This record gives sequence, structure tokens and C-alpha cells, in this order.
Amino acid sequence: MHKLLTKQPGLKMLLLGNEAIARGGLEAGVAVATTYPGTPSSEISLNFFQISQETELYFEYSTNEKVALEVAAAAANSGVRSMCVMKHVGMNVAADALVTLAYLGVKGGLVIVTADDPFMFSSQNEQDNRYYSKLSGLPMLEPSSAQEAKDMMVDAFDLSEQLQLPVIFRTTTRINHSTEIVSLGDLREPKTKGDFKKDPFNYVTVPAVSRNLHAKLLEKLDKAEKISENSEYNLIYGKGDWGIICNGVSCNYVFDAVKDLDIENSVRILRIGFSHPLPRVLIQDFLKTCQKVLIVEEGEPFMEETVKAFAQEKGLTLSIKGKDDDLFSRLYEYNPALVRECLAAYFGVGYTPRTGVDLSDIPEIPQRPPSLCAGCSHRATFYAVQKAAKGMETICPTDIGCYTLGFMPPLSTGDFLICMGSSVGTSCGFSKVTNKKVISFIGDSTFFHTGIPGLINAVFNSHNFTLVILDNGITAMTGHQPHPGVDMKALNFEGYARVSIEDIVKAVGVKHVSIIRPYRVKKSIDTIKEALMYKGVSVIISREPCTLFAKTLKKPRGKPFFVSEKCKGHRDCINDLACPAFFIKKNRVNIDPVLCSGCSVCAQICPEHAILPLRDKV
Repeated sequence: MHKLLTKQPGLKMLLLGNEAIARGGLEAGVAVATTYPGTPSSEISLNFFQISQETELYFEYSTNEKVALEVAAAAANSGVRSMCVMKHVGMNVAADALVTLAYLGVKGGLVIVTADDPFMFSSQNEQDNRYYSKLSGLPMLEPSSAQEAKDMMVDAFDLSEQLQLPVIFRTTTRINHSTEIVSLGDLREPKTKGDFKKDPFNYVTVPAVSRNLHAKLLEKLDKAEKISENSEYNLIYGKGDWGIICNGVSCNYVFDAVKDLDIENSVRILRIGFSHPLPRVLIQDFLKTCQKVLIVEEGEPFMEETVKAFAQEKGLTLSIKGKDDDLFSRLYEYNPALVRECLAAYFGVGYTPRTGVDLSDIPEIPQRPPSLCAGCSHRATFYAVQKAAKGMETICPTDIGCYTLGFMPPLSTGDFLICMGSSVGTSCGFSKVTNKKVISFIGDSTFFHTGIPGLINAVFNSHNFTLVILDNGITAMTGHQPHPGVDMKALNFEGYARVSIEDIVKAVGVKHVSIIRPYRVKKSIDTIKEALMYKGVSVIISREPCTLFAKTLKKPRGKPFFVSEKCKGHRDCINDLACPAFFIKKNRVNIDPVLCSGCSVCAQICPEHAILPLRDKV
């Protein structure tokens, strides 16, 4: 039995924040969960996927976040509690559905989890999705710990049904990926079947209907603000003339800093958990009791802007600061030391930073940027493309996935990236306004996510570029989740169909389609050359299983290789491939047999044929 299905209320369990969120959904009786995987939210979906194999929970890895939200919206409007999970940039994809869904509302509870990523540990931007609550007019909750994430999730579903609106549940990386002892609650029996009652004048958003629905949304938002005023997640702690308003994980840093600075009797803290609509009266009353207020919030000045507006409405002239050159930045994550320092500076408290450990006698730690795995087929594909395009002036738009790392030397294959699917769309633009050969790269999962419309556009408008679809048979970057092109029977799952990338490419009108096996280097180079010479849209499908995933499935692997005495020290293997299985010892190239996957790519490019398979020892 999955541990999150434990039926022992009060039992304390060590849980990752994402596990706590999933448990909260189960305690709320969620019956439908949808997602497109994305860090830092991925473990929520993984747990639901595993649990769906043991229970009646319906879970799906949807094609993209917009589809995921639409599936969940339909279920919720049939009276079934549903959850839609995504990372912060996924909300951009879902936004088209989100903003209008706010007009329609829901019948059963619908919670939309958006996991923001300050410091961009695994993301292309630091956008603050609190603004989506303001844009859409939807209520938003923000937990400050794993325990609260679980408990708040139950309340989020109740709030959704009370207001008949989707509720945005915003987390950040430190909430998703922190681990805490969590006390379990009761598991609610899910309602897995519902009924949709036709009501086109409230569900079909033609202009005449939407005008009425917008007015109703604003009424619901007024009701939400009244609930926010008395929410148990918007609370005041402490006493004193100085005020601090904080949210999310920053609350923990604030409480620690106040204690460390010994100003507990001087500071009142307003902790915000129900963060849209913000509690206007509660905040204004709080401001009236303060000489000055500091707002501690990672990301954008979302609360700061509104709090200052609330102060202006009441004619309050106290100092209110947050984002400032001398205080908090809009960049990156906060930490306890930063919060302690800013509190001391703003309130004029004597503070001597703790003396750090003297590390002057310790050598600098070597930098270890992320790298494609040993034996990764993407490395072989990039190498083959480089050789096939030798002598050409190229532009190589790339996309979101493991293969994004191909932009790093020595592969240096990746020149432009905006978002999921952008490799195809931007290739259209580059091919029209430059005379360079455009070669773009997109992964299999990303192709299904948002790559197909761009390819259709390219065919219709007669663009001229080569698209390389890197098909490694899984959504590798976020933890090996399935996508529509995965053979689920090979993973021992029944009831799934399989969508052929090759069939889609041909169906949208691409005339030149080729398939390569990138571990066969020479043949791949020859095939790529043909595709590059084609005038129009050509597609190369580079097909080889993810080596890391194949290992987890215990697939047979080739024998590892070693560098023989034939080696003349040219180091083409290192300079052209940079596989992490290589290392230098006594000025000679060596291969770590533990890391080597036996792909043989290095052996094929060695000018002396000095790289040989390691034979079994007699």
C-alpha cells in the first residue's frame, strides 16, 4: 500500500512538501488529478500516478497544462473534486483556459497547484504567479510549511466549493522540496462519478453570456475577501510598534529573525496565507497600530503594492517598505541570514553578522555544471549534426528538456530558447529573415506539448529548416514520466494507446522525414546531410532510449569501453563529446567503467580506433 493511503489519523510521518500536498488532496477527497510534469511540482504528480494504480483516483499525465486544466475543469463542473498540478511557467500555457474558467466557475472543488521557482533551479524565469490570481479574479492560498500545505489543501477544496470558483494553491521550491514531520488527518472517501447539467447560458462563453458571468465573478470575489478577513491563515502574532507582513516560506525566516534579534516584544507580525483577495480591513487595522512596516515576500512586490494602496485609502503616512535597494530584492530566493540582516537594517537594531567559518586554507571547489548523462543519445545526435553541418552557417533554436544542455561546450548546439515548443516557432522566423541554415531541436514530450502547432505553421507557410525530434521514449528531465508516444505496455501498464511521432509529422504535411539511431554515428551523419540539403521543412527523428531510464528498467546494456595503448592523445573523444565517463589520469584519457553505458560513440570517432570494449576477465 502506498504510504500516503495510510488510514491512521494523528500518525506522524516524515513527508516531502509535495507528498504532503498530495496527501492533502486525498484527505480532501480528490477524485481526478491531472498534470504536465514540471519541477518543482513533479513529485505531487508521481505520487498521484502511483496511488491511481491502487485506488479509484483518476490521474493523467496530460499533453500540456492547458489540456490538464480543461480535463480537471470538466470533472469539477460535473461535481467531482479535481486537482490540476503544474510548475509556474505551466500556468502560462493554461492561462487561456484559466481566465475564462474563472467566469464559469465550478460545482465540485477544483484546486490548481502552481509551483513557483525562485532562483530558477530548474526553470527559464522567476515569474511570480500570484499575479495570476489578480488577473483571473480567483482566490489564492499560500502555505508556509509541509504540514500547513497538507491542511490548507483540504480547506482549499472546501473554499472552492463554497465560492464555486477554482482556487489557486501557490507554492515555492522550498515548500515543495522541504521535508517535515506531518501529522495525518482523515481520508475522505472520494466521489468518483458526477453529472453535468446542461446550462448553456452559464457555460457557453459567447459575449452576451460572459458579460453576465463577469459580474457574477466580481460578486464571488467580494465574498472571497470577506472570508479572507477572518481566515485562519491570515493571523497577527506578537506586540509592538513595528510591523512585518510576510507570506509563504518567508514567514519562517521572519519568526527566526525576530527571535535571533531579540525584538519579540517590539514587533507584530501579520502572516498572510489567504493572499488573494488580501484582507483589506485586517491590513488597514494592522497598519494603524504600527510606526513602520516591512513587507517580506520573495519575488515581486505583490503584497507591497496592495498594502501601500490600502494605507493610502485610509490616509496613513507610516513608512512601508519591502523591495528596496537597501532591503529586499526582486531576485532569487531569500534565506534566514538575509531576512535577519534586512530586519536589523530597517528597524535600526544592532546586529553583528555571525562570523563565518574560515575556509581560506581549503582549495576552491571545482565547478560542476549540469551535464548530459554518460551515454546520453542526445550527445551523439548533437555530434552527428555538427559533423553533417560542417562548413555551414547555422542557427540552432533549442527547447526545454535534458537536451537544452547541448548549448554547453563542446557540443555548443543551442542558440535560442524561449519556452516549451519555441524551437519550432522561432525556426520559422529565423528561416525567413536570415540566409543561415536553421536546425532546431525538440524532445519527444515537448513535441507533443507544444511543438505540433509550430510544425503545422511551418508546413503551411513553406518555411525552410530542419527539425530534429529527440525521441528518447520518456519525459526524461522531470523524472521519467510517460507521454503520448511512450509504449506503456513495455512499462506493464494497460489501457493506454500510443501516438506515433512519425505518423503525426507525415500527417501535417512534412515531405522529408527520416529516422536515425544516433549511436550509429556514420549512418546518422549521412542521413542528416540529406535532410539539411532538402529545401523546405525536413524532420529527423533521432530515436534511442534514455540511457538512465533504460538502466532503471534493467534493460541489457553494452559492455563498457576502455582506452587502449593505441591512444595517441588526440583527445577527440573528450574535446568533441565530453562524456562524463572520461577522466584524465597521468596525462592519459581513461574511461570509468561504472559510468560507461557501452554506447560505443566514442569508439566510432576515435581516429586510432584506440577505444575498445572491456572484455570479461578470465
